[in-house]
Amino acid sequence: MQEKTITYELSYWERESFFQDIDIAVIGSGIVGLSAALRARELAPSARVAVLERGPLPIGASTRNAGFACFGSVSELLDDMDKQEEDAVWALVEQRWLGLQRLRRRLGDSRIRYESWGGFELFRPEEKESATRCAEAIPHFNRMAHSITGLAETYQLANGRISEFGFNGASQLIWNTGEGQIHTGEMAKALQEKAVEAGITIYHGLSVEAIDELPAGVEIQTGFGWSFRAGSALIATNGFARQLLPELSVRPARNQVLITTPLPGLRLKGCFHYDRGYFYFRNIDNRILLGGGRHLDEQGETTDEFGTTLLIRNALLQLLRDVILPGKEVPVDSWWSGILGLGNRKDPIIQQISPHVVAAVRLGGMGVAIGTLVGEQGAEVLLG
Repeated sequence: MQEKTITYELSYWERESFFQDIDIAVIGSGIVGLSAALRARELAPSARVAVLERGPLPIGASTRNAGFACFGSVSELLDDMDKQEEDAVWALVEQRWLGLQRLRRRLGDSRIRYESWGGFELFRPEEKESATRCAEAIPHFNRMAHSITGLAETYQLANGRISEFGFNGASQLIWNTGEGQIHTGEMAKALQEKAVEAGITIYHGLSVEAIDELPAGVEIQTGFGWSFRAGSALIATNGFARQLLPELSVRPARNQVLITTPLPGLRLKGCFHYDRGYFYFRNIDNRILLGGGRHLDEQGETTDEFGTTLLIRNALLQLLRDVILPGKEVPVDSWWSGILGLGNRKDPIIQQISPHVVAAVRLGGMGVAIGTLVGEQGAEVLLG
């Protein structure tokens, strides 16, 4: 028996009421996309702004990350300085810091459950050379960071807190006092609420297959086979950007994450980086959220497909039981993965692609920090 082909076409009513006279179409409803839509509304109060999202929620990283409000650990920044000019590294730190402040001002700390417990970087005994280099860099880093954060000591040695947190296998701890953590689910809800209040339409479950430049706007081809026109489009799909713009220097990177069941008496508070930042963990609702390990299979994790693998799951479980909560059997509540957008450079791409199309992508794993700024600047380029 031959299967029936079901074709979904727009009715006259749907086309006239929902997809007519769209001035600005934003592709992607994550932190960048919704920040861009809100900024576009501020710049063009009478414009009709629509956000197109292929999933029921923003698929990618905005609601699938760890919620680190971070802008740069000492070892990460030193590694960046080995590859490019120091001034460029601090310029990117400033962008991340400004992005965090804009996010906090737009939504409010209580709404996104912002906690200023700081960010910590753990060093193992076998990383003595790196630990020493990082410790020696702290005075200079504090001088450079002061003009950005306003803090007298952004970075501090905090070795005395290793035992306080109960870690095993850590010999040095550097505390970034300017960092914090947020609840990314509440952040996404708050951004959606702000968008709806501003009269921005959000269409979920609507994938975009192509954007064609026209003399007076764009033609947006959807995954359902039909298309509609808009005055302009902003692409904010980060790790999935090359599906629409294969020429961009951005590649997907999958990060796998677990969260434990509630742990009574949990002492750990803050955001933590371990093993050169390849692993990260934090507290949330008396649980531990732990992710990373992409370096264990870099080729396999350069993918835009969701899922988890036995290799990385086992590595995360070992870290949880050997270092974070040594000697304890900790039940895992659930696993998930998110898709980042990386490149050979860490600075974001905010680029005019064609007369009516702008891309605002490649957040470099720092979406919470820099996403608001990237989205707003993307809207400014689109409407500039």
